[in-house]
Amino acid sequence: MHACVRTVAFFGVSIEEINVQVQILNGLPSFTIVGLPDKAVAESRERIRASLFSMGITFPSKKITVNLAPADVQKEGSHYDLPIALALLSAMGIISQEDVSNVIAMGELSLTGEISKVLGVLPASAYAKRNNRVFICPGACAQEAVWVNDGLVLAPKNLLSLINHFKGVQFLPKVVPDRSKVDEVSVSSCGCFSEIKGQILAKRAMEVAAVGGHNLLMLGPPGVGKSMMASRITGILPPMTAEESLEVTTIHSLAGKMNGNGLILRRPFRAPHHSASLVAIVGGGNNARPGEISLAHNGVLFLDELPEFSRSALESLRQPLESGEITIARANNHVTYPAKIQLIAAMNPCRCGYLGVEGKECSRAPKCGSEYLRKISGPLLDRIDIYIDVPEVKVQDFYQDKSRVESSDVIRQRVIQAREIQYRRYGRNKTNSEVEGTDLEKYLSEKGRNLLYSFVDKAKISARGFYRVIKLSRTLADMSAEDSISESHIAEALEYRRIV
Repeated sequence: MHACVRTVAFFGVSIEEINVQVQILNGLPSFTIVGLPDKAVAESRERIRASLFSMGITFPSKKITVNLAPADVQKEGSHYDLPIALALLSAMGIISQEDVSNVIAMGELSLTGEISKVLGVLPASAYAKRNNRVFICPGACAQEAVWVNDGLVLAPKNLLSLINHFKGVQFLPKVVPDRSKVDEVSVSSCGCFSEIKGQILAKRAMEVAAVGGHNLLMLGPPGVGKSMMASRITGILPPMTAEESLEVTTIHSLAGKMNGNGLILRRPFRAPHHSASLVAIVGGGNNARPGEISLAHNGVLFLDELPEFSRSALESLRQPLESGEITIARANNHVTYPAKIQLIAAMNPCRCGYLGVEGKECSRAPKCGSEYLRKISGPLLDRIDIYIDVPEVKVQDFYQDKSRVESSDVIRQRVIQAREIQYRRYGRNKTNSEVEGTDLEKYLSEKGRNLLYSFVDKAKISARGFYRVIKLSRTLADMSAEDSISESHIAEALEYRRIV
């Protein structure tokens, strides 16, 4: 007796189809799984045995062999429980092979036959849709699967209900998208810029960064609103496209961050603590799961107290800030995750935090400030486009005229308008920070070019820094709806640039 059911294996965001083949032969009773299974897959034998027993199905006292093909691909995770159980039930004649010949199944079985949620349901559902196959997933993951698959999705809560569906005893209900499960944009969830007291220049810099997707570093003493402004930047960013939303949701699905939700429509905002390990930031582990960098894809990665992060964690940012992806290389795994992030960082001017604040500086000022900044490498600082000093909030800032303070909605509309200019210029959803700087030199006016060349000659900035100034200037020109980059745009961009 032989049966076969399909499932999938994950390698980063890539998917490979796996054939679960079951053969039952006469011989000494045994249950063997071959095809490079990991510990979780090997333990599925006992979960499947207990699940069948809970439903009153006698486990065959024969030689059972499960082959996961192709055999040279490592199989990891608990989602192989359900396809192995279905293939076994088909080989036993309880369900027909025809019922499961065109399905992609994934799910973890409990000892009572319940089907528990697993990782990677959304990309697996999309793969099933592309290949015109029925997708079977846990009931808890139904909303995650149905948003990318308008075909047939079966989401049983237990194995018995799935068997009854195939036998025609009791059909599973059709899964429909639940709009309340969508993670949408909400200004109230991230706060409003109107709540920030003072900091006019810093808010201007945040808007510029949002328009062009530029990396930004805020320097200032404790309690001046650096973290507050960073947490509100997602409220002024434009909504994600359908493609971007699918990419973000796929990564969160592989990381197990979905919690039964459907598509993610709001841009991610990730703010790991400075004690986070290299694996937590980059990703990795035995299954090469995505880390904070990938979870912030198409969104914002906020690093507060930047110099306090480990040196290895900070240096790991170099690749994604340039290429928009992160590669995790391990002895038994080599995967690449998308990581198109906007880095927003904040730090105190020195370890004590009060360098430049009259009456609060320590005895080692100003040397302590240069030593503190030296904890961040020059190559990483060279990848940051905007540096902004965030001063202490004055008493008069608390009495600001509310009618003159702009809300996040007002700023967001300006950001969207400036982004539309960039999208039309490049023919797709691409910001100035993502294009080659050499492509933007043609927009420099004669006066702007002379000012920039003069600055480069005196400051001795790198070639990367030179082109990042041009990109930032192009963003400022887009904000004023001007076709060429004028001298004033170059001047403002140079004010944001720190000599590294």
